[in-house]
Amino acid sequence: MSVNILADNGRVSGSPFRSWVEISRAQIGANFRIIRDVVGDGIEVMPVVKADGYRHGAVEVSRAVVAAGARWLAVSNVEEGVALREAGIGAADVRILVMADFLPAGRETMLDQGLTPVLHSVEDIGVLSELAAGRGGSAVKFHLKVDSGMCRLGTRADAKEIAAALGSARYVEMEGLMTHFASVSDFSGAQTEEQTAYFTALLGELRGLGVTADRVHLSSTGGIAYGRRAAWGNLVRPGQAIYGYVSPARGALAPPNLLKAVRPALTWKAAVLTVKEIPAGARVGYGGIFRASGPTRIAVLAVGYADGLPHRLGNRGRVIAGGKFANIVGAVSMDVTTIDVTASPEIRPGDAVTILGREGDVGIDAQEIAKVAGTISYNVLCGISSRVKRVYV
Repeated sequence: MSVNILADNGRVSGSPFRSWVEISRAQIGANFRIIRDVVGDGIEVMPVVKADGYRHGAVEVSRAVVAAGARWLAVSNVEEGVALREAGIGAADVRILVMADFLPAGRETMLDQGLTPVLHSVEDIGVLSELAAGRGGSAVKFHLKVDSGMCRLGTRADAKEIAAALGSARYVEMEGLMTHFASVSDFSGAQTEEQTAYFTALLGELRGLGVTADRVHLSSTGGIAYGRRAAWGNLVRPGQAIYGYVSPARGALAPPNLLKAVRPALTWKAAVLTVKEIPAGARVGYGGIFRASGPTRIAVLAVGYADGLPHRLGNRGRVIAGGKFANIVGAVSMDVTTIDVTASPEIRPGDAVTILGREGDVGIDAQEIAKVAGTISYNVLCGISSRVKRVYV
């Protein structure tokens, strides 16, 4: 469930939910405009709103970026695209690219809903053409994904094979040619340059055979953020940056981060269930993995790993309580988590504690949580459970 209320971004007494996220539509729109300004004229920006908009809410994120000027959106599967269409994201003015789903069960629905498929093999070109033949009307547009070295989705066919498949497919049009990078933020090796060279060579060979594509796209957030201009084509696919994040680069040759102005759009909070004093030597939580070194004031939060708080934050992570950092003590449980609020004596049951976000001068973002939990920021954001309420501000 998502709600539309204006929530206080500071300390809240009488929390509205057990656990909730506050998502700024304005910040999402601002992030989109920053990216558009970075790539400049002639390059379209296609926000990636898959996985429920990285758990920010795909419908609300889509509305925010469309209002800011987006005319393309990218999703992973047909179901995600249909959800946007049913929410009123119109086929007439907003294109939706389905990047990882050309399974038989969804093909008719994809075309019925005006979604644009990404194909991953030359065989799929013939399949789509046969499907389109029985529908009449203009040729069905698609994008072809090239496996340029990631060895995941995409065709490894050469230019002649692709041209031959297109030549025998009368009812489709290859509107786009795309690839995806495996190590775009890693400047310690040459994999991105090798992938770019492979893709560029194939593009040139196709043009030599008379095959062109209106849309050419290689770059997600990393390619934009770290100035890999040779890989921008005329369409870019920012995902993480739309939500305010850029993964840190590896290697000494990384150019300046062009997206340093993007800001996180999501704040995650939880209510305090109870506060209590425990004596020195008391053990906290499952397994008693925390032992109080002295008299300690603890608070129990209404959030746990079922809500998406990583279990590995137990005895390692921290939150913000009353404008100060407060350590997580003991194991993160399914529904509750315990913190040390000795330094924040004003905390009371019903108050809000910040898991991800800022209070005054202190802040915690998904990158920090990911580092402590031994994962990546994408996993932290996408792991926020559907039972955590969404509040749009």
